[in-house]
Amino acid sequence: MRAVTSGAVAPRNTLWFGGRSLLPGLLFTATIAMVALKLRDLVGIPALSPLIIAIVLGMAIQNTVGTPAALKPGVTFSMRRILRFAIVLFGLQLSLSQVVEVGGIGLSVIAASLIGTFLFTMWIGRLFGLDRKLAQLIAAGTSICGASAVVAANTVTRASDEDVAYAVACVTVFGSASMLLYPALEGFVQLTPHAFGLWAGASIHEVAQVIAAAFQDGQEAGNFGTIAKLSRVMLLAPTILVLSYLSADRRKAGRVTNSEQSSVPVPWFVLGSLQ
Repeated sequence: MRAVTSGAVAPRNTLWFGGRSLLPGLLFTATIAMVALKLRDLVGIPALSPLIIAIVLGMAIQNTVGTPAALKPGVTFSMRRILRFAIVLFGLQLSLSQVVEVGGIGLSVIAASLIGTFLFTMWIGRLFGLDRKLAQLIAAGTSICGASAVVAANTVTRASDEDVAYAVACVTVFGSASMLLYPALEGFVQLTPHAFGLWAGASIHEVAQVIAAAFQDGQEAGNFGTIAKLSRVMLLAPTILVLSYLSADRRKAGRVTNSEQSSVPVPWFVLGSLQ
């Protein structure tokens, strides 16, 4: 006689994870995303990223009522699978013709700005005794694309929720300040629209913030600033791969803490955005 195991067997399909349904958590995260989009429209501030609003909403819910156990499988799936797919799509926003429009000099300025900002932020972090993971998150957000880069980098760094929230807050505050400061400085620096767009796109954090700042100098500056910024976003994938390599190298060298003993993830998902 065939042995009968006790307990119900969970259906084996994509809406189940660990014997628990993903659907409630997926609906929950989708609702937060839709609410964030609507709030951005209601507030009427185009530079206010829906991603930032969604993160603030999630933090508020987690720190008030908490996340119910029934929602956690879907939330985890959204963070590990859907987020990674979104990162790939994020890096594919730019067409080849737009990259050519930036030109070799423009791309060199963008790449140099990204690398210099990342390394300088890491150096400042060490100087002030910041935790390495937190410094990496702030460096990624500052040098690439704000909160999006912070969340993407955390797939490798595995920092605490508090560090992620702090990094997002930092890049949001300073990115918003830059959005307001750059148009005010334009009269002093006397840049051409092309140069002003490149300056904004190569240095301001969020895409929406770049658009808000660059278009203050006219249509040409706004268009080129947007393209320059998307070119910078395109470098998110290789940056995450480099972070993964450094984390693995640090582990091999034995420079890890007890909390970092688990294997370092290799973000294969970002390879899709390199094509």
